[in-house]
Amino acid sequence: MKILIITQYFPPETGAPQNRLFELAVRLLKKGADITVLTAMPNYPQMVIHEAYRGKKYCYEEMNGLKVHRSSIYITKSKAIFPRLMNYFSFVISSYFRGRKIAGDFDYVLCESPPLFLGISAYLLKKRMHARLIFNVSDLWPETAEKLGLVTNRLFLNLATRLEEFLYRHSDLITGQTQGIVANIKTRFPQKKVYWLPNGVDLDLYNTNALAEPNTWRKRNAFLQTDFVFLYAGIIGNAQGLEVVLKAAQRLADYPELKFVLLGSGPEKAHLQKIKEEEGLTNVYFLDGVGKKQMPEIIAASDIALIPLKRLDLFKGAIPSKIFENLAMKKPLLLGVEGEAKELFIDEGNAGLAFIPEDDADLALKALDLYQNRTKLNQMGENGYQYVKRKFTRDIIADEFWKTLNP
Repeated sequence: MKILIITQYFPPETGAPQNRLFELAVRLLKKGADITVLTAMPNYPQMVIHEAYRGKKYCYEEMNGLKVHRSSIYITKSKAIFPRLMNYFSFVISSYFRGRKIAGDFDYVLCESPPLFLGISAYLLKKRMHARLIFNVSDLWPETAEKLGLVTNRLFLNLATRLEEFLYRHSDLITGQTQGIVANIKTRFPQKKVYWLPNGVDLDLYNTNALAEPNTWRKRNAFLQTDFVFLYAGIIGNAQGLEVVLKAAQRLADYPELKFVLLGSGPEKAHLQKIKEEEGLTNVYFLDGVGKKQMPEIIAASDIALIPLKRLDLFKGAIPSKIFENLAMKKPLLLGVEGEAKELFIDEGNAGLAFIPEDDADLALKALDLYQNRTKLNQMGENGYQYVKRKFTRDIIADEFWKTLNP
């Protein structure tokens, strides 16, 4: 079976879609699939082409047996809609013309969305390669952009919606990252085959027992062993609503041993750092993002995984990928996400506490509850580990997907 994966995001970039697609691809490869990846020059999330790829319009490399073709992309740090569209469409164009040069027919073309526009290239290539199209939806776009207020132009939103619907209609299989995404698409397109392809975790990588000295990270960053560390690790963007963390930290200023760490980069980081300085918050720390291989040590050195999102109906179907890595390392969650994530990991998995999204008073209350009742933590951590081990390992996910591709 030959599969072409088309994605704007792929390692050595770090991030949820990069890790998810790479881990799925290497497991399908082990099952006998012939995997080719068509992706962009690495640049995310810093929006700067990585040094090893600068000045190149195309390069080919092999990663863990995967054949990886990289084509050019226009890079911008601007948040304005036109430069961002140039970013997306530059790769739509370059991926299509590069894809035309990849020899042979394929059984499947798997396209990662967002960006939604990449579906144009995927659709044209699937026709050329006589392949079936798998449209993998990790975010409902343009619905997300509209509800977050990132895009307000009605004409553009209508055109994007028409493109979304065209791509769904012309897909042979639609995969959704969450059950909420799957339900949304099934309701709108009941005649289409829609499959839940969730995120997951590699238990071999995120393994507390494999760490020789998990406290090294604390020492390196001047945290005491008596400090109680809440860790947010990921994109510092608009959707996460991270101001709630700073407001909660301000409420807990009388508990100096409670430390709130925001690790990563993103468009909201400078704004949040300014708030920290203006409010004189000494219990909030901003740290730069790190590679995937460094994360187990950092997670092991923290006490609680802090995972917020804005309070929008849109996010009731969201499952932040960082949930899986933290539960694999037996870290309880302090989850500010309503809907599917809460139902799975708090109500069913009993792997932590939930707070009302964007409610800093509730976040502070639940944070203090975890700190003052530490006997609960070990059991919550063990509950979470057993839950992801049963349902969300990358091996299980790849096995089930392989069966779907080979009925």
